[in-house]
Amino acid sequence: MRKVFTLVIIAITTVILVGALVHYIGVQGFLFSWSLNFMLMACTFTFTETLKSELASSYYHDKAWELRGKIYESFGINIYRKLLVLIGWEKLNKKSNPMEKNTKALMYLHYRTKQSELGHLIIFVVVIGFNIFVAFEFGILKSLWLLVLNVLFNLYPILLQRYNRPRLERAINLSKRR
Repeated sequence: MRKVFTLVIIAITTVILVGALVHYIGVQGFLFSWSLNFMLMACTFTFTETLKSELASSYYHDKAWELRGKIYESFGINIYRKLLVLIGWEKLNKKSNPMEKNTKALMYLHYRTKQSELGHLIIFVVVIGFNIFVAFEFGILKSLWLLVLNVLFNLYPILLQRYNRPRLERAINLSKRR
């Protein structure tokens, strides 16, 4: 019961923060798009950390249409990975979450890919909602920053998690055999 109450409080707080963002900055432009994405990332991270679900849905399983990651490679996922290294995200991420070389650590990383994907998926849907609203209300050009940042901050991270997870599963299976 306490967990549900906490999740509801997080959701209400998120709505209030988004409302304040809309009120004080407006819904157009780079500043709103940037602020919305990062605020939602913080709120969604808090939500998923509190949720602590096993995330055992079949949604997270590798699908045949993903062609063992080839579909993501055609969307430029390797370029996106190089971009993350170039801007220092990978180094920062490894520093804050050092990785051990054992099966338990791989399984935890596997879970974190699911958790990260869920968070980015939630944010992606919320920002798409804002994107559609701004496009209809103010025009497509005014909603461009929402679209661009949503693709970079949410869509590509979702694709990256879906690309990495099957590789982690293979590493886990190899690790278990040893």
